[in-house]
Amino acid sequence: MKFLKAIVAAGLVAASTSAFAADITGAGATFPFPVYSKWADAYKKETGNGLNYQSIGSGAGIKQIQAKTVTFGATDAPLKAEQLEKDGLVQWPMVMGAIVPVVNLEGIASGELVLSGEVLGDIYLGKVTKWDDAAIAKLNPKLKLPSAAITVVRRSDGSGTTFNFTDYLSKASADWKTKVGTGTAVEWPVGVGAKGNEGVAGNVGQTKNAIGYVEYAYAKQNKLTYAGLINKAGKTVQPTIAAFQAAASNADWAKAPGYYVILTDQPGDASWPITAATFILMHKTPVDKAASAEAVKFFKWSFEKGGKMAEELDYIPMPEPVVKLIEKTWSADIKS
Repeated sequence: MKFLKAIVAAGLVAASTSAFAADITGAGATFPFPVYSKWADAYKKETGNGLNYQSIGSGAGIKQIQAKTVTFGATDAPLKAEQLEKDGLVQWPMVMGAIVPVVNLEGIASGELVLSGEVLGDIYLGKVTKWDDAAIAKLNPKLKLPSAAITVVRRSDGSGTTFNFTDYLSKASADWKTKVGTGTAVEWPVGVGAKGNEGVAGNVGQTKNAIGYVEYAYAKQNKLTYAGLINKAGKTVQPTIAAFQAAASNADWAKAPGYYVILTDQPGDASWPITAATFILMHKTPVDKAASAEAVKFFKWSFEKGGKMAEELDYIPMPEPVVKLIEKTWSADIKS
């Protein structure tokens, strides 16, 4: 967990040495925390201004922005247009990334294990309980799978990562859709709960024969073993920037009210099936207009200068035409 400790430290330094007349405070999704922390550190070095971002989960982030206790909220489960209108909020996508299944299996390296959405759903339903189950063995005829019980790890908090993961399972598994469905928090049939992407990554890393789901940056930086997936086109794909971009290329942001776009289970031979965007929420009429204006400056800087940093952590920057749309949204909808 050295990487996460480093970025937590960077975020805290940025917060504690803030030079704002009006501090920027944000809270929410753990999915984008690595990239937000990297941006905050670079922004502090360039401008002298800091950022205090609490990585507490999408559900808690939504509650904090609704309660007006932070300048912005962050969520991987976008709010629908009617909810945004009710709460007086503006929403836009900030960056895209992907969720990956991660496992702790002795002798099996990243990408060697392949799962389908249906089998993944059956594992989280508690129907497939051992690693050498026939359903897993059929997808992995060349692997020596242990005859060991699967320890299922899932989120315990309200989570946009969970929203996108369960949305994918609902599309890939009729059984999952009927019995559990999609949500930021669901009635899990089985599993050990852990808080945040950090908690799931740590739990899987420390538990033999475990499986979990995390944002790809957490898997990569913590050297967790990820599984490949069979996508909607029936092709086996690995989590790569190219596969994430292939899925994201289908998004039509301009036509989506409140930029409400879900990127799971996209068509295309090369598409990674659990690709997702993460969103920012701000009030149309902010309580602290100075802090709101500073936050928009930070987001504008992140779009202009943060693309390479995002790619280094295997996130996908928002396309330039979408950024132009978002900048128009700021001008039209956020009162300064």
